[in-house]
Amino acid sequence: MRAVIAFLSVASLVSCTGGQVAPPQPSATTTPSATAAAEVSTFTFGTAADPRTLDPALANDTESYRVTQQIMQGLVGVDPLTSEPTALLAESWDEQDSGRSYEFTLRDDVVFQDGEPFDAAAVCANFDRWYTLPATARTGTGRLPFENVFKGYADQPETSLYEGCTATAEYTVDLQLAGRITGLIPALAAPAFAISSPAALEAGAANDLTESLDGAPMSRYGQAPVGTGPFQLASWEPGGVELSFFDGYWGERGEVDRVVFTTISNPDSRARALTSGRIDGYDFVSVDSAVDLARNGLQFLQRDPYSVLYLGMNEDFPGVDNLLFRQAVAHAIDKDALIQGRFLDGTKPARQFIPEKLGVSGETVEAYGYDLGRAKDLLDQSGYDGRELPFYYPRNVSRAYLPSPEKAYAELSRQLTEAGFVIKPVPIDWSEGYIEAVQQTGDRAFHLLGWSGSYEDPDNFVGALFGAYNEEFGYEDPQLFSKINRARGLPADEDRTGAYADISSQISARIPAVPLAFPISALAMSARVTTYPVSPVMNEVFNRIDLADVEPRPEPSS
Repeated sequence: MRAVIAFLSVASLVSCTGGQVAPPQPSATTTPSATAAAEVSTFTFGTAADPRTLDPALANDTESYRVTQQIMQGLVGVDPLTSEPTALLAESWDEQDSGRSYEFTLRDDVVFQDGEPFDAAAVCANFDRWYTLPATARTGTGRLPFENVFKGYADQPETSLYEGCTATAEYTVDLQLAGRITGLIPALAAPAFAISSPAALEAGAANDLTESLDGAPMSRYGQAPVGTGPFQLASWEPGGVELSFFDGYWGERGEVDRVVFTTISNPDSRARALTSGRIDGYDFVSVDSAVDLARNGLQFLQRDPYSVLYLGMNEDFPGVDNLLFRQAVAHAIDKDALIQGRFLDGTKPARQFIPEKLGVSGETVEAYGYDLGRAKDLLDQSGYDGRELPFYYPRNVSRAYLPSPEKAYAELSRQLTEAGFVIKPVPIDWSEGYIEAVQQTGDRAFHLLGWSGSYEDPDNFVGALFGAYNEEFGYEDPQLFSKINRARGLPADEDRTGAYADISSQISARIPAVPLAFPISALAMSARVTTYPVSPVMNEVFNRIDLADVEPRPEPSS
């Protein structure tokens, strides 16, 4: 079922308070009427940043996934209304051996965009590729989703929960695990687990990051992915990606024949592009833009909050490893003042890292209410010597959790300075390696970042952020790591929910980072877009878009 765009009043949205993919082969000359028809069936979307790669297994960012989920699909899909797992390339699945194996029955009417067959052997080739991914291909972006879910690779057999994949029949797959992963099926709906053509992976040397686009290392396959989705890649260069409909697609054709992603990093510029008709829609509406968009009668589409903004702290920086210092930071932050006027209405202060949608109680979590006097006392007790504290923040980007990073930084910096911290601003353009800068060892005390959930399970948040040591926080807590590993394998019942509540309490007591807000994110659309498949986990595939000026096409008869 499709979600219909809602017209929202401005009051309900604004808080009161280097390489290049080769272009496609030239097509035959088209007539003026054909050209006009093509323009009508084109959907142009303004993105906040370029994708980092089009190989979803090596991606970890929203804009990469926004493109790859048009091209590629996984075994499991996402219900557009409930966000629950649903059949996609797998028609069904059966849990066996107390969660240590899963049998997947695949669709038998699917082909890859290169003409290769989709079958059980292709699925196992993808799982085995993820498992044996060399260390040289998994650097620079923090932990990849395969490691977050399966805990390790082939060179880490003592920690990995992946044991093997067997094609037991042409369209039947048996996935073997070393232990239960309760959230496995929801996790497989995440875009990182999309199935690639094995032939294309081999031809594109997918694990060899010998190429680059705008400075981002990637393989030749990462520039030219091949999947089973409704659209295939037509071209990609810095600033823009173009897709065309895949005529061999097994599912719903929809009304969009051509998709154009154009990068416009500034949210006000995206708003102007929409108002002028240059684009049909864009994501991450800012508070400043919302007023003018509403005045011009444009459409807003709001997602349920499913991301968390946080202030990261690097315990490898002198003094930050002192708990009293981190408690001082937590009490120095006025979350309500941060949200006021900088985030859309409905954004709530975050007490923990797990969104309300997942039903994990935060009653036992320390709230660290804003208390300037307490912050100053704790900072004094910590022995802070007044040294400069480098505070990294991104520029020229918008995320679901952070629509206007410069403004959020300015307010946080003001609050921390008032409490006695000496802040040294370190702005870094998102496109110039911000993620790498804050997720690796470096000379920073604070950084501004967030996490957008890609599937519905508490482990997608606390497991991904705090399930193992990482250089982003420099935080070592074996007891917490053990609790998270245990919770992820518990049956889905009250005991598991209680285990995650206990995990949240321990995170709040140790404060590796300060959760700031669960932001509302919103898209803006032109009047020609009558239906858009909005999703809290951003599973938004454009063959489910309806355009007012395109006649619906009859579906092929079976």
